[in-house]
Amino acid sequence: MEFNEFFVLGMKLLGAGMAMLGAIGAGVGVGIAASGGVQAMGRNPDAAPIIQTNMILGMAFAEAVAIYALAVALIIIFAT
Repeated sequence: MEFNEFFVLGMKLLGAGMAMLGAIGAGVGVGIAASGGVQAMGRNPDAAPIIQTNMILGMAFAEAVAIYALAVALIIIFAT
């Protein structure tokens, strides 16, 4: 392999790693959602089912960002 091929491979892997930085945001979002949901359920136990449903929905949307980041990273590595 020539230097140019190693450079392109290195840039692809670097780009895939940078694409996965979106997973950090998803982890923070899930943590904040869980923390807020647990605190709200502790303060108002009567509304726990409604709060829990909304909390899980918010976590699912936050995890979708991590899945998109993973998909982009895999596309960068294998499809280009």
